Amino acid sequence: MTAPPALSELLARSAALHGHLCPRQILGVRMALLAGERLGLDFPRTDKRVLVFVETDGCFADGVSVGSGCWLGRRTLRLIDHGKVAATFVDTRSGQAVRASPQTDLRARARAARREGQKRYQAYLDAYQSWPAEALFDTVPVALALDLAALLSSAGKRAVCDVCAEEIVNERELQRGGQTLCRGCAGDAYVRPPAGREPAPPPEPVGAEG
Repeated sequence: MTAPPALSELLARSAALHGHLCPRQILGVRMALLAGERLGLDFPRTDKRVLVFVETDGCFADGVSVGSGCWLGRRTLRLIDHGKVAATFVDTRSGQAVRASPQTDLRARARAARREGQKRYQAYLDAYQSWPAEALFDTVPVALALDLAALLSSAGKRAVCDVCAEEIVNERELQRGGQTLCRGCAGDAYVRPPAGREPAPPPEPVGAEG
């Protein structure tokens, strides 16, 4: 059995994505490793058994990916943008899940422990790498408030939107008024077309008053 990579190797991998190592990358890597321990699973993963929900993007999310082996491109990472340096790790086989976040006084303690003349940034880098995980994070078992099977979907599932004719994968289509619609055409778009090229409104539900 191949030994798991050391923390220093994982941090080097994360730093290579950015050209530098920052405190949040360290938190992401170490949070993932701790979550693996809590779930009783080896991290980083080389399979798709674990699904991770990160609560912010940026360097932290890349650290979580490196530490867990879960990536957006593998469909094992999801962004739930709550603006928090936190993540929930789900064992999709057992349904067990754990949420981890930095302890609320972590930065204050790291600043208080810095050497004379040491800058805060370097104090964070040193503390986050050297302190035990139990001094960095709070972890709590959680239950998901969503349908995990529906989120994961199945490979090869495809549909075509009746309005824009674009393909929809992973069972993300909606049924409205007897039509199959993508979320954009159903009114949940995050972009607008140029003026004068607005799409037709989605159909009224069956039985709606005219």
